Amino acid sequence: MRPIAAAACTILGGFFILIGGALVALLGTLVVWFLGVGAAFFYLGFAVGLLVMLVGALMYLVPSAGKVWGAIAIVLALVSIPTALAGLVVGFALVLIGGLLAWSYRPPPAPVEFRVLSPGPPDGGPFR
Repeated sequence: MRPIAAAACTILGGFFILIGGALVALLGTLVVWFLGVGAAFFYLGFAVGLLVMLVGALMYLVPSAGKVWGAIAIVLALVSIPTALAGLVVGFALVLIGGLLAWSYRPPPAPVEFRVLSPGPPDGGPFR
């Protein structure tokens, strides 16, 4: 079993963070164009959105490291608040939920094998 809900929430939230980061980058580009100041900070939100989507994909592909991916997703959701308008709030909430789901994910236990013990050989027993 894989943490599908955690990965889906994180990837979808990352898409919203990517949109918020693109809006911040667009506004930042306009500010740079009008005022002539540095614009490196404005593109950070776009990178955070891409990183969140990557973490969501890794949640699905490497479920054994669910706690790590969940922690990274939660930290990136918090980073998206000032850098990507919190992913238009929807992205922040989805990534936070996905990170918490990944953090709490526990793989199902291995199936137990039951063997039927035979009563013995059909000829009456091991002793003759």
